[in-house]
Amino acid sequence: MAGRVAGKVAFITGAARGQGRSHALRLAEEGADVIAVDLCGPVPSIGMYPPATEEDLAETVRQVEALDRRIVATRADVRDRAALEAAVADGVAQLGRLDIVLANAGVFEIQPALDLTDDAWREMIDINLTGVWNTCRAALPHLLEQGGSIVLTSSTAGLKGTPNTIHYTAAKHGVVGIMRTLATEFAAQSIRVNSVHPTGVDTLMIQNPKTWGLFMPDDPNPTREGAEPVFRSTNALPVPWVEPRDISNAVLFLVSDEARYITGVTLPVDAGYTAK
Repeated sequence: MAGRVAGKVAFITGAARGQGRSHALRLAEEGADVIAVDLCGPVPSIGMYPPATEEDLAETVRQVEALDRRIVATRADVRDRAALEAAVADGVAQLGRLDIVLANAGVFEIQPALDLTDDAWREMIDINLTGVWNTCRAALPHLLEQGGSIVLTSSTAGLKGTPNTIHYTAAKHGVVGIMRTLATEFAAQSIRVNSVHPTGVDTLMIQNPKTWGLFMPDDPNPTREGAEPVFRSTNALPVPWVEPRDISNAVLFLVSDEARYITGVTLPVDAGYTAK
């Protein structure tokens, strides 16, 4: 079925690459225009993979426009609510409306709990939890009159404990609290709010030597190929990780009219990770 979000406008954070770009393209394929934001820069406490760049965001713009959809892209930090509000307002002014909100921006880092610095804790919570709230807070006023759909990107770490990621896990659990509260508070305005919970996704966030090393602690030179069997063993289905488009397909369903009565749901896209 084509055109499942035709005529709608989606606000997507973390849109420069990875899942965010994938969401933008998948929704554009189904007829949506896009308001895209990304930090496009480093976060001091995140060193295991390189940050997205302005060139990455420009490539998202190019690919969305190649699908004959409109996109308004802005460099903005989800920790800065005023910047998000300005980006949304500009996007709505150019594209005419807002229907869909994807609070996707996030960072990941591995650190044993007792080695975690105060700054690393604060940055993770500020981006992965407060940034999600800032995204919702900036977008909600635009949804009040006609309703809409919000999808928050959590993680399997938002449903179960994950060693060596206490700050990430705490933030992703908090995202579920935001989702459940907004789903009940704004249901009367026909605003649906759900969360998605991916297992490992084949992006730079997990495809790096530090993450491979978490799964292969005795190997001084871990590789993607070497880590693959260990990743595979964590999922119930026989796959080591899923693709960004797998998450985008779930997001598309949640924001479409096919899910018009689904709200307050934690949807794992996890190859059975949380069932195992």
